[in-house]
Amino acid sequence: MGDVNVTDLRGKLAVVTGASDGLGLGLAVRLARAGAEVVLPVRNPAKGAAAVERIRAAAPGAVASTRELDLASLSSVGALADTLNREGRPIHLLINNAGVMTPATRHTTADGLELQFGTNHIGHLALTGRILPLLRAGHARVTTMSSSAARSGRINWDDLQSTRKYSPIRSYGQSKLANLLFGLELDRRSRAGGWGIVSNVAHPGTTFTNLYASGPNLGRSRPSPYESIIRRLSRWGVLVQTVDRGLLPALYAATSLQALGGRFYGPDGLGQFTGGPTELAVYRSARDEAEAARLWDVSERLAGVEFATV
Repeated sequence: MGDVNVTDLRGKLAVVTGASDGLGLGLAVRLARAGAEVVLPVRNPAKGAAAVERIRAAAPGAVASTRELDLASLSSVGALADTLNREGRPIHLLINNAGVMTPATRHTTADGLELQFGTNHIGHLALTGRILPLLRAGHARVTTMSSSAARSGRINWDDLQSTRKYSPIRSYGQSKLANLLFGLELDRRSRAGGWGIVSNVAHPGTTFTNLYASGPNLGRSRPSPYESIIRRLSRWGVLVQTVDRGLLPALYAATSLQALGGRFYGPDGLGQFTGGPTELAVYRSARDEAEAARLWDVSERLAGVEFATV
């Protein structure tokens, strides 16, 4: 499959986290071009304003705006949810895209959670749960961004917050596996509870964004080699793809009528590094529904959200 032909989204409201640059911005542009109104929850207002201008330049007439959000703070997530709920507009598309990757040393969120698990998974679960009434009102499609790192990830129930031993890659893999488990479990619970939400998961393969610089350089006195390696591979066209290509699995999952709930989408190329969007087999690491349910219950407690009561 090549590009994604996005259906007419006029009259639809889309919320895309992490849309101040990279994959999130690319996704917001594509949604705006199809007529959707896009909301960009961002941590950096200046970057958010610049992203809105880029969207309007790429999609003349687009309606785009920012809201404040720091996914590493549950109070910030709650404040955004309160704002959106107060505005009261049904949300038709939610793309849980923002994330942090492999800080060299262990960092924590404002709530004391390991930064990757707390931001990538708990922050998005909390946001989704707190705006559930708006998602239900919009019969929304929720697409959560995972990673091929979920394939080798595991949930370390004995040290969920990596307090005893921290590994950048293992903690990242756990957070991305949690994203995958959450997206699949959300669809199961929506079907069982009649919530009217379609939830699926996507991953972008290896896509060159500033994720390879911002996260790996946290806690380092010298720049991480990740960015230069990925930049070189991207320049050579080897195992790395551009944002315009990397966004396609999530765009397909979020907008295509052929993309179903409870499914996993990613690149169709060798090793899932690059390629066009396709449905993937769910990784073995994410097939245990009992583990998904356990993670859901633990995560609700950590996030202070109960989906069944919102």
